[in-house]
Amino acid sequence: MPTPFHFAFNVTELDAARAFYGEVLGCVEGRSTTSWIDFNFFGHQISLHLGTPFATASTGKVGAHMVSMPHFGVVLALADWRVLADRLTGLGVDWVIEPTIRFKGEPGEQWTMFFRDPSGNPIEIKGFDDMGKIFPE
Repeated sequence: MPTPFHFAFNVTELDAARAFYGEVLGCVEGRSTTSWIDFNFFGHQISLHLGTPFATASTGKVGAHMVSMPHFGVVLALADWRVLADRLTGLGVDWVIEPTIRFKGEPGEQWTMFFRDPSGNPIEIKGFDDMGKIFPE
């Protein structure tokens, strides 16, 4: 895996964030205080701080969809992506874009799903059947 990234952003309520990232997404909690929580977000470090979440707008045109900008997420091997998609579907996650394939048969073919955390932060999880095709030529 490449070097893990660190991303710090605001959430409105730590208890709701702890439940979502820990129980729904299955991320392992790291250090925390009364004003922030760290999570292992699929091998990367996210730090959720109490505050006003960043503003977003559906301005990113990807295929047939307008997606929230900015957003963050992770790229998973397709088998892991499918397990997570099934888990989130079973837990009744409110989808922005349900698990679907895009760019089928084209360079960069990928599976994607979009949803928001309880503070409204948009998250995209991508799945690739060949991780070597993340950056198609």
